[in-house]
Amino acid sequence: MRVAKRTRLWVTLMPVVSAATLMLGCNSAGKHANSMTEAAPDRVTQQATLKAPPIPEAGPLARPRSLRQVGVPDGATRAAIPPDNPQTAEKIVLGQMLFFDGRLSADGTVACSTCHDPDHAFTDRRPASIGIKGRVGQRNAPTILNALYNKTQFWDGRAKTLEEQAALPIVNSVEMGQPSLDAAVARIATIGEYQQGFSRVFGRPPNGPDLLRAIASYERTQLSFDSPFDHFIAGDKNAIDAAAKRGWELFNTRGRCNKCHALSEDKRDVTNFKDDDFHNIGIGIIRHNVVSLARQAEHLINSGDTAAIDRAAIQTDMSALGRFLITKKEPDIASFKTPNLRNVMVTGPYFHDGSQETLWDVNDHYNKGDGLKNPYLDQDIQPLALTEADIDDLVAFLASLTSADYKEQGIKELARQRELSRMKRPQRDTARAFGSKPLQPKPPLP
Repeated sequence: MRVAKRTRLWVTLMPVVSAATLMLGCNSAGKHANSMTEAAPDRVTQQATLKAPPIPEAGPLARPRSLRQVGVPDGATRAAIPPDNPQTAEKIVLGQMLFFDGRLSADGTVACSTCHDPDHAFTDRRPASIGIKGRVGQRNAPTILNALYNKTQFWDGRAKTLEEQAALPIVNSVEMGQPSLDAAVARIATIGEYQQGFSRVFGRPPNGPDLLRAIASYERTQLSFDSPFDHFIAGDKNAIDAAAKRGWELFNTRGRCNKCHALSEDKRDVTNFKDDDFHNIGIGIIRHNVVSLARQAEHLINSGDTAAIDRAAIQTDMSALGRFLITKKEPDIASFKTPNLRNVMVTGPYFHDGSQETLWDVNDHYNKGDGLKNPYLDQDIQPLALTEADIDDLVAFLASLTSADYKEQGIKELARQRELSRMKRPQRDTARAFGSKPLQPKPPLP
C-alpha cells in the first residue's frame, strides 16, 4: 500500500528522464545582468572579477530520487505537492531540462545548476555564488535537496513556494541577469524541443508561469534520505557508530541543537531537523553595522517591491539584515532560516554567508555562545561548555545524516574537515565556551 501511494506521486521516472535528456539535449548557459546601480554601483563593479564555473551537466545524481528511500516521510511528501501543480513524468523531464539550460540567463553562462550542482549535493561549495560576468553575491547557495519540505524559500524566506523561488534568480543582475522573466522565455520559445515540450505538458507555448512550474516540479523530485542515521532509526542499531550515537544524544541535550533543529523541543526530530523559523545566531553582526543597515533598508522594505528586496539580499550589505528585509520587524534583524541538516557534511561552507569552512567551526561558534555586540541574539544562544570530545561526537552524528548517494563524498569531506580542524580553529574560544553568558546589549531606541 505504501509503495503504491509513492508510485502515484511521480510515476517511474528514471527511463523517462534518460530518454528525455537524449531527445531534448540540454544546452548549458547563464544567469543575471540587470544592474543595480541604485543600491550598490561599486559593489557590482567589484564583483565582475571572477569567472563563472562551467555549467554542470545532468549526470546520474541529477535524476529524480526514489520514493523508496529509508526515512522518506510519506505524508509530508504528498502534502508538499501543490494541487495547482501536480507531478507528471513529462513535466519533470521538462523541468530538469530547464534547470540545466544556461539559455535562461542573459549571457548564456549560468544555469540553475551552476549554483545547485547535483554532484555537490545541489550546492556550489562556494561561500557565495558566482553569476553572470563573474559577479559574486552575498549569500551561500542552499541545497535543493529536500527543499520541497520548506515552508519558505531562501535564507530570509522571501519566497513561499519553489515556483516563486525559481523566478527571482532569473531576473537578479548578479545571478542570471535577465531584465524580466518574459525575456528568459523569449530565449527558449523559438527552440523546437521547448515548443514541443511545453505543448505536450501544458498544452500551450512556452510562458513564464509554466516555466516556473516545470522547474519546481523537477526540484520536488530531489528528496534525499537513506542515510546511516535513517537506518539506525529504522532499527539497525549498528548503522551508526558509538560516536554518532553520543552526538545524537548531545544534539538533543547539552548541545541545545534541538532548540532550532526540531519542530518541537520535547520531541526528537528524525526527519528534517528544522523548526521552519528564523534566528539570529550572531553571524555577521560584528562585521556589519546592522542597525545602520536597517535604517537604510526601511524605505526599500516599505515599497514592497519583491524584486528590489531580492536584489538587496543578493547584491548589497543589506543581505546581513536577513528576515528583517521581509517582515520590517526589528527583532528579525540578522535572523536567518534554520536549514535542514541532511547532507550537511557535503553542503559546506556553512551559514547564510558561507563564512564557516568546517562543522568544527560551526560547533565552535555555537559553543562559545556568541552575544558580543549583538542586541538581537536569539535567546537560546548561550555558552555550551562542550569538550573537544563532545564536538567530535556532534560532527560524527552530523556526518551520519549523509545520504547513500553522497556516501563516498561524505567520507572524504569528513577526513578533509577533520584534518583542517587540527590545523586551524578560528572560532574556538574555550574560555567563553566554559564561561557565563555575556551580557547582551539592549537594542537601540527607534
